[in-house]
Amino acid sequence: MLDLAEELRRWCAEGRDFAVATVASVHGSAPRQPGAALAVDAAGTAIGSVSGGCVEGAVYELCREALETGTARRERFGYSDEDAFAVGLTCGGAIEVLIAPVRAADPWRGGYEAALSAAADGEPVALVRSLSDGEPGALLVRPDGAFSGTLGGAGAGAEAGLSVSGSVVTGASPGLSAAGAAVAGSALGPVAGAASGPVVAGSAPGSAVAGSAPRPVVAGSASAPASVSDRRAADEAAAFLAVGRTGVLTPVADGAYRGRPAELLIESSVPPPRLIVFGAIDFAAALARVGKFLGHHVTVCDARPVFATRARFPDADEIVVDWPHRYLDGQRLDPRTAVCVLTHDEKFDIPLLVRALRLPLAYVGAMGSHRTHHARLARLRAAGLGEEELSRLRSPIGLDLGGRTPEETALSIAAEIVAVRRGGSGMPLRGAGVPIHREAVGAGC
Repeated sequence: MLDLAEELRRWCAEGRDFAVATVASVHGSAPRQPGAALAVDAAGTAIGSVSGGCVEGAVYELCREALETGTARRERFGYSDEDAFAVGLTCGGAIEVLIAPVRAADPWRGGYEAALSAAADGEPVALVRSLSDGEPGALLVRPDGAFSGTLGGAGAGAEAGLSVSGSVVTGASPGLSAAGAAVAGSALGPVAGAASGPVVAGSAPGSAVAGSAPRPVVAGSASAPASVSDRRAADEAAAFLAVGRTGVLTPVADGAYRGRPAELLIESSVPPPRLIVFGAIDFAAALARVGKFLGHHVTVCDARPVFATRARFPDADEIVVDWPHRYLDGQRLDPRTAVCVLTHDEKFDIPLLVRALRLPLAYVGAMGSHRTHHARLARLRAAGLGEEELSRLRSPIGLDLGGRTPEETALSIAAEIVAVRRGGSGMPLRGAGVPIHREAVGAGC
């Protein structure tokens, strides 16, 4: 539901009752990913989508029903071979949807409002809800593990709580344990070094998502202390939030609420992923436009003030005049960050790439011919990089589209960034024999 944060915050401010259907997990080919939502208010107004049209009518009616009953429910929709007109996904996949009421009189309404407000303001926040029928409670979790609210019936008095070891994440990124996500997040502190003297045009992106989490600060009172299960769920959600993941947390058999297995939907809302383009050239201007179109926070950095200007890069969020490696040293980056090096100058490229290839970034690419690439590899080896680090370099940058213009080149670079993020092959879908929609394999960018 956090993808509808701006509009739903307005509904809350107006005192509207509404219900939200949120995609919890996706199996096979489906048009929307976990976290996609459809909301319906008491007057019947609807916003958002969970399937691109396939099952919207049925989900709409379930939202109306949830508003009347005040209880949450979980539904699965898939393709029906027997009846082509049955409620299902014609693309052949299946989705699981959590439908939850958000009424003014509900005790958990404040938690939803706080989560929606934070997400609408661009703050990193996670919303945790039980997938058990009839339990619409919620936890709001911050990057440092601080949380407020409760999982309601699912969490009350269930001191057995969640078993952290062996937890399995499904939905946006199957196969990655929450413990693994925590490890990935904890390695993302500020890059060593200081950024001295950069001139920045524009505003910095939102608060950094990554970083190690201190002991959670728990909201509540002496009369209503937080349960152990809520605390453990918040710890897991903080790990999801550290890498911007949305999906279902399935505890192991002994991790149960009230003696039964419990699955939790964890939604993460994080600032846009960063795209940092080094080299204020015409290709960079085209790449900045494409990056903004794909939803990135775009920074263009160059040491030459005559080229790094707002007039040349109107689509960039930030324009920085500084030496590239020095600027990178001062940034707090996360595993969704993409770095594109377009400078074509070894005095800029080598110090920058030595640093970038040692960071847990989603994508590092460098422009140049095959001859330039091999010469660059030799210099990077001489600078101390090993083969594993060098294997992360996307060079020559981009996919082979045969493009020549700055716009065509930018498209090929952006296509490679998307392919790395989503686990695509970069091959034509025709005859490729691979699913069109499949799960991401990396941390994302």
